Amino acid sequence: MTAQGKKALVLVTDFGVEEPELLRPVDDLKKAGIDVTVASDSGDTIQTVTGDKDWASTVEPDTSLDAVSADDFDILVLPGGTVNADTLRGNAKAQALLQAMSRAGKPIAAVCHAPWAFIDAGLAEGKTLTSYTSVKIDLENAGATWVDEQVKRCPANGWVAITSRNPGDLDAFDQAIVDELAHG
Repeated sequence: MTAQGKKALVLVTDFGVEEPELLRPVDDLKKAGIDVTVASDSGDTIQTVTGDKDWASTVEPDTSLDAVSADDFDILVLPGGTVNADTLRGNAKAQALLQAMSRAGKPIAAVCHAPWAFIDAGLAEGKTLTSYTSVKIDLENAGATWVDEQVKRCPANGWVAITSRNPGDLDAFDQAIVDELAHG
């Protein structure tokens, strides 16, 4: 089985997304034959950062959060970046999209600080997840079990979560997404 022809939605805000956590998954998934759509909360140009503080590149999104539906995608990918993740977690439309993906049994992949979104969407409880270490206590307080692993796949509660800790885990994270779409 192949991931060819599957559709991934990469959701970010328009400021503060960690550059490699956006660009690397987009490139790796496209190389695997996956149709990738990047949506920002506003639909405006995305300002990326490196190390959460240094300006990096700008990226033009394909669409806005308002224009996407869980019905149109096979997986949702959430890059990190502290500001990006913190802003996204408080966005009611983003929460609704995460909930719709989980209800449909579709996987959601989140790296670094992005698993914060699971908390606000009410999806962390009962999951085993990894993340950037500073998010550990928040996930545990929301009912998740936290593990220090390069990538963690958790199929609990009727949907699969794929999580990773930081940009150093992107090879494993991206491969886990491709594997999930090919075999999951």
